Amino acid sequence: MAEAIELGTTDKSARYAEVLPQLVALCEGEPDLIANLANLTAALKTTLPIASWIGFYVRRGDQLVLGPFQGNVACVRIGFGKGVCGTAAAERRTLIVPDVDQFPGHIACDAGSRSEIVVPIEVAGRVVAVLDLDSYELAAFDDTDALWLAKVAALAATFAW
Repeated sequence: MAEAIELGTTDKSARYAEVLPQLVALCEGEPDLIANLANLTAALKTTLPIASWIGFYVRRGDQLVLGPFQGNVACVRIGFGKGVCGTAAAERRTLIVPDVDQFPGHIACDAGSRSEIVVPIEVAGRVVAVLDLDSYELAAFDDTDALWLAKVAALAATFAW
């Protein structure tokens, strides 16, 4: 049976600290990749109301293909090195973009998006996916998000890819 994600604070770091063990418990013992990614996106959407879109893009060859997400419809395929997601994947590093209009080559899946953070998920030194969050607010994401979303990415890296 599904459990509700419960949060007792409005402090961002504290919210992440509260939700991370719940995310681990939510995925514990579930072998299905899609089910786990879907539950992570739903739980994160509850935890991070500033995010307008949260989802995963999964590596398929030299492209990232849309995986489970919460939010408006999205671009289906993104090439490595293209846009924020493809650049984060190609460079194997987290990208925080305070203003997507200032990011060369930004792919506007949702014209309302103003800021973004993308965290690569690596297994055995290879990027297998990225975790992507967008917001309708400028500079919605910061180093606190990067720190905690890296922990979510590390959890996702434990799944059967």
